Amino acid sequence: MAETALKGLGFDDRELSVLLTGNAEVRELNREYRGKDKPTDVLSFPMGDAYLLGDIVISTEKAASQAIEFGVSFDEEMARLLVHGLLHLAGYDHVKGGRQARKMKDKEEELMGLLRAGRLI
Repeated sequence: MAETALKGLGFDDRELSVLLTGNAEVRELNREYRGKDKPTDVLSFPMGDAYLLGDIVISTEKAASQAIEFGVSFDEEMARLLVHGLLHLAGYDHVKGGRQARKMKDKEEELMGLLRAGRLI
């Protein structure tokens, strides 16, 4: 999934790391790096390197509960979180809303389409 999404962004030659963990570890990282003392679904840590794109941390516990909440499979929610984190590493942002949020959402849907077309989810 990561390789397909990277290619969809034109990052064929980039590398990233993905950590799948639980709410406790994600909460700790969220508190330490963002000052928010609560678990979240995905965190992204850019490396600022031409080759090493960065790190993505996904809470599998959050993904499982969100999959139920959103009525999608666990695999689809994991893919969405991976794509979402990857887009943050690529410089996309949704925090301020507006045009940037729409641009990120559109790219997220495009990349999810590539994953579906490749039968990865």
